[in-house]
Amino acid sequence: MHNNFILNEQLDADTTEVINLGLCRVLMMEDARFPWLILVPRINDLRELHHLPKQHRSHLFDELEATSLALEQLFKPDKINVATLGNIVIQLHIHVVARTLTDDAWPGPIWGAGKQIPYTDKQRTNRLNLISTKLRQLTSQ
Repeated sequence: MHNNFILNEQLDADTTEVINLGLCRVLMMEDARFPWLILVPRINDLRELHHLPKQHRSHLFDELEATSLALEQLFKPDKINVATLGNIVIQLHIHVVARTLTDDAWPGPIWGAGKQIPYTDKQRTNRLNLISTKLRQLTSQ
């Protein structure tokens, strides 16, 4: 399942890897305006959520829960958005975004809202360390 996993080129270009959990690779979107993670099940050729083999579904939900809790605990958002669109990148991936009433896109969707703000190296490193530490803590319980 995981040995020959190939991440979509667009996802690879737009994100930085945070951590590999049991099923999913967790990525951080390169947009400092939003705490924005993407979970990608490490199974090749998945396009739709309902294509995920049954034996992995509860595992995916557990990792989605841990990712959502990590963002909630670290960033205290007003809302956690979870979405699987796949209109541009067809590889199954799940967006998990911490939203606040004062963010650049509120109350609309984040896609196409304003201009992306890249992380500085220091911001990226700090956020990656913060999130990966929290995810390790939440998934080891």
